[in-house]
Amino acid sequence: MDGDTLYSIGELARRTGLTVKTIRFYSDRGIVAPTDRSPAGYRLYNIDAVARLDLVRTLRELGLDLPTIRKVVDRELSLPKVAAAHAEALAVQIRVLRLRRAVLTAVAERGSTPEETELMHQLAQLSEDERRRLIGDFLDAVFGGLDAAPAFAGVMRSMTPELPDNPKTEQVQAWVELAEMSLDPDFRAVVRRMAEDQAAEQARSDTTGPRRDIAAVVRDQAGPALTAGIDPASPQADPIVAAFTAHYAHLLGRPDDVELRRRLATRLESVNDPRRERYLQLLAVVNGWPAPESLAPVFDWSVQALRVRTQQ
Repeated sequence: MDGDTLYSIGELARRTGLTVKTIRFYSDRGIVAPTDRSPAGYRLYNIDAVARLDLVRTLRELGLDLPTIRKVVDRELSLPKVAAAHAEALAVQIRVLRLRRAVLTAVAERGSTPEETELMHQLAQLSEDERRRLIGDFLDAVFGGLDAAPAFAGVMRSMTPELPDNPKTEQVQAWVELAEMSLDPDFRAVVRRMAEDQAAEQARSDTTGPRRDIAAVVRDQAGPALTAGIDPASPQADPIVAAFTAHYAHLLGRPDDVELRRRLATRLESVNDPRRERYLQLLAVVNGWPAPESLAPVFDWSVQALRVRTQQ
C-alpha cells in the first residue's frame, strides 16, 4: 500500500480485521470519513484510514464512547488527557466492583437475610466522611462524657478504622462487619461499661501509684503462667494471682480481699467479651495492621483462678 492508493471498505476490512459493517458504521458517524468515492458511488479510503481505525478499535476496547473517540481522532481532544480522565473513571468503577464483590462474598459466607444484605450494601457504599461520622458516633457513645476522657484519646485513635482508597476485598468485608458492630446498641453498652470501669479506676487511683490498666497487668502476670501450663486452681498460681490482685487493690485504694477479687473477676469477664476481641481483629484487617494476639485464654485463666479463690 502506498499513500496514493485508495481502498474499498472490503479491502479496508481485510487490512484492519474489522467487519465491513463496523467500518461503515464508523464512516457514517464521521469518525473515519471516506477519501473519495468510486464511479459507482462506493466509498474509498486512503492509508490514513487504517491508522484511524486501529486507534478507534483500541479506544473502543478501552471503553471510550464514540463522541469522545471522534474528538480524539480529529485532534479536538488530547489523548493523554482523555486517557487520564478515563483511567480515573475506571478506578471508581473498580472500587465499586470491589465493594459489590465484598458484599456478595459476605452474603454468601454468612447466609445473610435480605435486610442484612441491604445494610451491608449501604455500609460498603459510605463515603470517607460518612464512615468517619459513623465511627465517631460510636466512639462518642462509648467514651463521651467520662471524667477521664483525656486519658482515652489514644484509645479512641487506636480504635478508629481507616479504610484505604483502594481496599482489598477482605478489608471491605471487615469494615462492613465492624460498622455493623459499631451500630449494635448492646455492643456499645458493653464497651461503654468497660470504659466507665477504667475511668472509675483511674479516678480512684493514687496519682503517685501505678496507673497501668488492670487488664494489661493481668496479661503480663498471667500470660507466662498460662504458657508454663500452671493450673489456675493450683498453689503454684497463688503468687501470680496475688501479684495482680495487689496491683488492683493499690489501684482502687482498698484491701486485697474476697470482695475485691470478685470485683476483679467480673471486670475481667467484661473485658473478655468476645465482641471486643472481634472488633480489634476486624480493625487490624481494615487498617492493614498485624493481627492482634488473642488475650481470651489469659483472661479465662485469670477469671478461673479468681473464682476458685473466692468460693465460699
